[in-house]
Amino acid sequence: MKAVLVKSPGDADQLYIGEAPMPEIGDSDLLVRIKATALNRADILQRRGLYPPPPGASEIIGLEMAGTVVSCGKHCQKFQPGDRVFGLLPGGGYAEYAAIPEGMAMPIPENLSFEEAAAIPEAFLTAFQALRWLGGFRQGHIVLIHAGASGVGTAAIQLVREGKGRAIVTAGSEAKLEACRSLGATEAFNYKQGPFADKVLQVTHGHGADIIIDFVGASYLDQNLTAIAEDGRMIVLSLLGGSVAEQFDMRKLMRKRARIEGSTLRGRSPEYKIQLTTEFSRYALSRFESGALKPVIDRVFSWKDVAEAHRYMEANKNIGKIVLRID
Repeated sequence: MKAVLVKSPGDADQLYIGEAPMPEIGDSDLLVRIKATALNRADILQRRGLYPPPPGASEIIGLEMAGTVVSCGKHCQKFQPGDRVFGLLPGGGYAEYAAIPEGMAMPIPENLSFEEAAAIPEAFLTAFQALRWLGGFRQGHIVLIHAGASGVGTAAIQLVREGKGRAIVTAGSEAKLEACRSLGATEAFNYKQGPFADKVLQVTHGHGADIIIDFVGASYLDQNLTAIAEDGRMIVLSLLGGSVAEQFDMRKLMRKRARIEGSTLRGRSPEYKIQLTTEFSRYALSRFESGALKPVIDRVFSWKDVAEAHRYMEANKNIGKIVLRID
């Protein structure tokens, strides 16, 4: 099969389409002909040689896909050849074919294209996990979402809105802030125009954020501890602003009785991902069918232009997901 490969760790010019072995499937797996996949920050890191796939996963880049079932393992019961499916992958999404455990595959709602479906798994499952499994989200919660215009950010805003919470976001341009407001954010602050913590306290009348979804890390730690509510939870999903906090006043943590939790999804066990996919499917698939939830797509590239797509992500211009059409 054809797949996007990496000549050697480095910049986007190292990507090319070449030949790779067909994936093998187990008794509980599906073989899927991929029609679309989507970019994630992890893809950039893997291309640079900084984020190897977990043991046993495909060396091919790509953490999600949408496509058509080609064949099924003998223990599969939910799907059959010809079905349209989408889901998370530990790797292998930038290819013509991928293997996926049947329990991690979801049926594509009839109203969604392959490109739209490919924009859902990583963003929405990460946001769902962070909010509900880790953050304890419930109706009325105030949620501060950093990188609000990212794929996970746009998913989290919608999930908070659907759960009758209040989403406050940070982003780096007026266009991104407006996109967040259109999805349901009640307040949106440009982080380039000064600190956000006091603004969050002001608009919440001193309460702060019950949950903080953070992608920035060290450079936001002090402000996050100022902005968090008593008994609040901070879920750290990425470290775009560094991993080492030079000063960490733990008195703030103690006074707020706050909890800080780091999380990644790629390295979780298949059993964990199947459980997460099952719970998410029950909650979200009908909402995608009705239009209450929607994938936010910035641009769709042919996979022949994968290097251009990577450069576009690295320029931080996108609002929502960047999708690759496997054509």
